[in-house]
Amino acid sequence: MQIGTVRTDSGTRAARLEPDHIVLLDAPDAATVVRSGSLGQAAHADGPRFSLAAARWTLPVPDPDKIVCVGLNYREHVEEMGREVPAHPTYFAKFRSSLVGDGDDIALPPSSVSEMVDWEAELCIVVGRSARHVAADDALDHVAGYTILNDVSVRDWQRRTGQFLAGKTFEHSTPVGPVITTTEALGDARGLRITTTVDGEVKQDSTTDELVFGVPELIADLSIILTLEPGDLIATGTPSGVGAGRTPPEWLDDGVELVTAIEGIGELRNRCVRAG
Repeated sequence: MQIGTVRTDSGTRAARLEPDHIVLLDAPDAATVVRSGSLGQAAHADGPRFSLAAARWTLPVPDPDKIVCVGLNYREHVEEMGREVPAHPTYFAKFRSSLVGDGDDIALPPSSVSEMVDWEAELCIVVGRSARHVAADDALDHVAGYTILNDVSVRDWQRRTGQFLAGKTFEHSTPVGPVITTTEALGDARGLRITTTVDGEVKQDSTTDELVFGVPELIADLSIILTLEPGDLIATGTPSGVGAGRTPPEWLDDGVELVTAIEGIGELRNRCVRAG
């Protein structure tokens, strides 16, 4: 099943995506369905129907309690950045104010602040059940499904210190969506093609088989540190092909269209707009 959140004239509503239409559900957003534990009912619930062309998607989870990101988690990306494959996952965080939905503009900082803004396509886990001290073999029981995230990164701010946070959570910089595909459809999400295109040119093209630490391992490891709650987001890292790894480096600029796609989930489309 695929479920998301659509904009309507009276607010937002959860919606189930069908092959040729969407079905509105009795919840304000997809996160409410996940947190209520009613994904099973949502798969069969009936409601008002609209054409796919009429669907205006927004953030499937507008208010995650936690946004955990994993760095250096694709083997080819580790190589292009001149690093060694880590023995343990590398974690950093984002704040809610960094998130935008499908179709929303990505806010690039003014040129006086930075022109080194990079793309990073990522598979994003949506937590479905509370998880604390969970074994990897049981981890998928705590995953509602997966969505798409692009960890748009302001590289010079990311590299100012040894901590990534400053370059990773600029406001209105991180698109997420458009829908959540449940684990019933995607399992542990291995073997999925993941791509980034910038104004129609493919920049990243890989598969989730390249993940160093897969979904079960990440859930198990994080659940030792903290309690994962329904609606939490975990961005699992990006494959090779980022702008910083190119010669010469390439960066996002005002007006370009960024399209992030993952097999089995869909496409996330956003335009970059430079502030100031």
